[in-house]
Amino acid sequence: MSTRPVPRRESPWGLPEGDTRQPVAHRCNDRAEDVIQALFEGNPLKKVPGPFKLFWQCMRSKPGEEPTEPFYYLQLDPPKKEEAKLE
Repeated sequence: MSTRPVPRRESPWGLPEGDTRQPVAHRCNDRAEDVIQALFEGNPLKKVPGPFKLFWQCMRSKPGEEPTEPFYYLQLDPPKKEEAKLE
């Protein structure tokens, strides 16, 4: 979905020398947030199955093949399939 940066926590041991990697959010993180929001939107037995189905599809998919259906509760643009670039 998104490659937004995730804040890095300070470690008492510091960083290994030369380590410049930065953590990024998981590609299905937005789908998980949609499921969590559904838990608080009335009856969970009726509200959670739709978002959970999309979250499960996202987790089982390969990178780049995530579901493109819109989110149920998050106010985010639906994910788009990236076109394969032929060279």
